[in-house]
Amino acid sequence: MVRELVVLSGKGGTGKTSLAASFAVLARHRVVADCDVDAADLHLVLAPRLRERHEFRSGDLAVIRPDVCTACGDCLALCRFDAIRKGADGHAEAGFRVDPLACEGCGVCARFCPVGAVELRERVCGEWMVSETRCGPLVHARLAIGSGSSGKLVSTVRQAARQLAEAHGDALVIVDGPPGIGCPAIAALTGASRLLAVAEPTVSGEHDLDRLLVLARHFDVPVSVCVNKWDVNPGMTERIERRAGRAGAGVVGRVRQDPAVSRAQVRGRAIVETGAAAADDVRRLWDRLRSRLEEPGRGQTDRREREGPTDGPWQPAVEGH
Repeated sequence: MVRELVVLSGKGGTGKTSLAASFAVLARHRVVADCDVDAADLHLVLAPRLRERHEFRSGDLAVIRPDVCTACGDCLALCRFDAIRKGADGHAEAGFRVDPLACEGCGVCARFCPVGAVELRERVCGEWMVSETRCGPLVHARLAIGSGSSGKLVSTVRQAARQLAEAHGDALVIVDGPPGIGCPAIAALTGASRLLAVAEPTVSGEHDLDRLLVLARHFDVPVSVCVNKWDVNPGMTERIERRAGRAGAGVVGRVRQDPAVSRAQVRGRAIVETGAAAADDVRRLWDRLRSRLEEPGRGQTDRREREGPTDGPWQPAVEGH
């Protein structure tokens, strides 16, 4: 059975891509999916070699046929999104065109054009790719500028990664998800085997984690929590871990702040491919996370999970439930 680990954070820049890249290096029999389609960057660390490229189509785009258009201006008057533009010389006699960045594909212009000069065509919203890396297959994507279909593209990437894992007998799909709790994050999370929520020890990081835990609870996905750069604010780290424990999420690790992470990324390497101190933190984190992935069942949190890990050099302070 294919298990799916999704790495999310309430905001960008918390380190989820760094952790996902390290998990890809440490895991065996895995497929990696970069579902941050608006700003994908996992390829910068994994150095993929492109195998397949596919167009991603979603929604409609209005197109005006200049050979049929009579420049009556009805479409210009009816468009609520200001997507109709006059011809290049600014005169209506030169015809009209559609601004693809402003068009919502509602179809009003096509419905009411008196001569049928406007038609709706399926919109190309980006592309998704399958590549080979030193860590195995990587499914990733690039959303087109101005496209609002990022959630659908995330679902496409996840589905392709899962199918690839099933076809090759891989047991795990590691998903580097998008930041936040919006549509792309929901598309990355639903139906996952486990969520790793990455938090940073700040007030905003605490609130971001709260929102992410509520989202995971809604979709009945078990959660593990990691605090990245925990030593920047140890007091806030303990506070976040207590809140996670009260919410029923298991704290599986802390990763210290380490400049070696950035140096490794500049060289196109994950931190666990170096001898840095933070690499040991990530390895311990992965060992605990892997044991939870191997546990049967979804949506249930046992006492050991709620209380967090007891092995390793630290013990999170968890208040009563």
